[in-house]
Amino acid sequence: MIVRIGKCCIENLVRYRMFNNPEMIRIIGFIAIVFFGIGAFYGIKKLLDKKVGLIIDSSGITDNSNASSIGLIEWNDILDIRTEQVMSTKFLLIDIENPEKYIGKAKSGMKAKLLRSNMKMYGTPLSITSNTLKYNFIELKKLIQTEFERNKNVG
Repeated sequence: MIVRIGKCCIENLVRYRMFNNPEMIRIIGFIAIVFFGIGAFYGIKKLLDKKVGLIIDSSGITDNSNASSIGLIEWNDILDIRTEQVMSTKFLLIDIENPEKYIGKAKSGMKAKLLRSNMKMYGTPLSITSNTLKYNFIELKKLIQTEFERNKNVG
């Protein structure tokens, strides 16, 4: 007697065994706790952070607004500033001459991985959003673009 099991049935059997396995449930639970724990830690840290989120001056843009912020982005390193939108979140991408210079500024391996991930997805490690700032995105874009044009060849 030959019994044939369709692909669909095998996939359901694998899913059933995987999610009914207590060890697998513990592993998934541990990963979720670590992931959301890190997110909660970062969120609380940012709530208590008294640093200014973004400083725009004649030196460049000093970004302290999010997890992938690296501090000062010098005007002379910036090639272009462009806008991207993912779902309802708009952000500015800062194209720079030497991405490795800024990835090297990362104070942790996790931040460096975040910057490299941005590099792969958008062609630059640097992005700024106004979601974490108390500022209108369109006004932020105009302000940064104006200051970039004014300062890009200075110094």
